[in-house]
Amino acid sequence: MSGHSGNSGVCISAASAMHCPHGGRVFAASAAGAVRVDGHPVHTALDVFAVTGCAHTVDGVPQPCTSARFDPHARGVLVDGAPVLLDTTAAQCFGAALVPQGPVVVSAGRQGVMCR
Repeated sequence: MSGHSGNSGVCISAASAMHCPHGGRVFAASAAGAVRVDGHPVHTALDVFAVTGCAHTVDGVPQPCTSARFDPHARGVLVDGAPVLLDTTAAQCFGAALVPQGPVVVSAGRQGVMCR
């Protein structure tokens, strides 16, 4: 997994803009939503993420990102026992064959809550 492995950062919520490295949109396909920031559910390690609109190709053959996985620090902030995802959490996008295709790009948004 790529990304920063620190314990601090801005909490990722449903208001956060997330993309694959090829411009596709990363979104929570399922979310626990137990805690909200400005009315938006905060994402945790229990959430499942999908990718749509990825334009990645290999030798002219479409190989779009289809999912994303986050690798949160286990000693961070927890919601119902699950680590909260931060804009600094390591994350990777994957194609349909689960081939790594690059890091998730996160813009946490101004309303985010800083976690340490």
